[in-house]
Amino acid sequence: METGLRGRTVIITGASRNIGARAAELFAEEGCNLAICTSSKMEGLADVASRCEDKGAEVFTMKVDVSCEDQCNNFISAVLEKFGRLDVLVNNAVFRSEGDLLTMDVENWHRNIEVNINGPFFMCRASVPHMIEKQWGRIINFSGHSPYIGHYPGKSMAKIAIVGFTRGCANELGRYNITANCIAPGHIDVERDDFQVAGKKVLPSQPIQTAGSCDTIANLMLLLASESSYYITGQCYHANGGSYYQ
Repeated sequence: METGLRGRTVIITGASRNIGARAAELFAEEGCNLAICTSSKMEGLADVASRCEDKGAEVFTMKVDVSCEDQCNNFISAVLEKFGRLDVLVNNAVFRSEGDLLTMDVENWHRNIEVNINGPFFMCRASVPHMIEKQWGRIINFSGHSPYIGHYPGKSMAKIAIVGFTRGCANELGRYNITANCIAPGHIDVERDDFQVAGKKVLPSQPIQTAGSCDTIANLMLLLASESSYYITGQCYHANGGSYYQ
C-alpha cells in the first residue's frame, strides 16, 4: 500500500516499547521523520530511535509527561524547531488503571484521568493549530475494549471518554482536512511492568483464540495516517479477535 507519508513528521507518545515502538519502526520504513517520547523509559526510547535511524529516519526524542500541559507544549515547540512541521499525532501514552470500584486507589483514579484523558487533550491542543496551518493532519487516539465488555470502572471510563473526544475532534477539524480516529485494541501480546502478557489466555468466548500482535495495531495506525484514509474520520476501530462486535 502506498501511504503517501514520506517526508511527513509523525509524533508518537509512549513510544519506548510495545505498540508505540513498533509503530515508530513502521513509520520509519515509510520515510517519515519521527518525534517520539516517553515519561520514564528513556533507555528503551533510545533503542527505538536507533532502530528507526537504521531504517533511514531522522528521529527526535524527549522525556515528556503528557499529563503536564507545559511539557506537551514544550515538546511540540521542540518538534517544530527540529522538523519545521508536524503531520500525524499518535496519542499512545497510557496509564493502566485496572482496580475494582471498591478497592481502586484514589491516586490511581486521578492519574488515570490525567494521563489517559488530559494527555490527548493537551497534545491535540498543542498540535492542531499547526495542522490547520498546513490544511492537513491525522490524529490517532487509543480506546480499548474495556468499556464495551465492562472491565474495570476507571479504565472503562477513560477509554470511552476518548471515543467521544475523538468524534468531537473529527467534527470540528474535518473542514481543515484533518481526520481523527481511535483504535480499541483487545488482548495484545505486550510486555508490561507488572506481568508478561505473552501466553496469558484470552477470553473463552473470543472467536480468535490468540492474542493480537503489536504489528496488528501498528499497521492499522499506518492505514489511518495514510493519504488514502482522507475520508475516514470519527471512527473507533476494534482490533480484538472478536471479543466485542460493533
